[in-house]
Amino acid sequence: MKPSFHVRVCNSPFEDPGLLVRVLREGRSLMFDLGCASSLSTRDILKTSDYFVSHTHVDHFIGFDAVLRVSLRKEGPLRFYGPAGFADRVEAKLRSYTWNLTADYPAVIEAYETDGSCIKKVLFRARTSFAREDKGTTPFGGALMRDGSLTVSAVVIDHQIPCLAFSLEEDFHINIDKAALISRGLSVGPWLGAYKKALRKGGDSCCFTIDGRAYSFQELEGIARITRGQKISYVVDAFGSEENIRKIVGLSQGADVLYIETYFLDKDRGRARERYHLTAREAGRIAREAGVGKLEPIHFSPRYTGMPARLVEEAQQEFRG
Repeated sequence: MKPSFHVRVCNSPFEDPGLLVRVLREGRSLMFDLGCASSLSTRDILKTSDYFVSHTHVDHFIGFDAVLRVSLRKEGPLRFYGPAGFADRVEAKLRSYTWNLTADYPAVIEAYETDGSCIKKVLFRARTSFAREDKGTTPFGGALMRDGSLTVSAVVIDHQIPCLAFSLEEDFHINIDKAALISRGLSVGPWLGAYKKALRKGGDSCCFTIDGRAYSFQELEGIARITRGQKISYVVDAFGSEENIRKIVGLSQGADVLYIETYFLDKDRGRARERYHLTAREAGRIAREAGVGKLEPIHFSPRYTGMPARLVEEAQQEFRG
């Protein structure tokens, strides 16, 4: 099966965390956390529509300025999501600059924050010097974003402050049966992209032109197989409490890949408690209990510089049981 997501861990595990997810069929990207953005190209930033920020500690949010600098002339809204108080942090970032010459800039920033019960939306427009516009609240049922076939869900976890953990999931996956195409004499072409979009929308009335002949949606039945959608989860900066573990396991259940911090070794769990981080063993336990397909350890404490394999090994051993 061809993947729908291409995932790139932006920095080394000892550097600021960030996960760039390209949504291949849509030609856009999503970003989880905004640490140092030096590894992001201008193209990466311009292709990214949504940023999901776990919390606003400097190593998770300092890249906001780099994204803003590149995106001032970008058409369409730029959406940021974070925990309670997030919109205030975005506003503070914007207010730290002078915007007297931006009246003709198209940039629009939408900031969303959740406390676990509701979602608050705040708007900032370049043409009004990014003056704050509060747009009210809506109930939060676990999904931060639903956009076409994609859903990003979140839970609020404890890092001594509220912090968000995320899962990205597509509703279902469409696999084109090449043997069926060949048997029907159908050539591969751009029409397949239009057909997939119609299939997701249930477009029975659609018509497709293939090699000069028109085909109805019904005539093409059987050329695609519908399978479970892809799912990835992203978790950083979590206290290893049973409540946090329960929330993360629920969020990550059945994920194809879990990207999760393995900040401390289990022998240093006292320090992990002091710093409100997970140990590698706890990360492995979460992955095992959530039944994920693959564990990807990220976000290591600098005290283990030069020996990252120990963190990875401890997490993977616990994951394998």
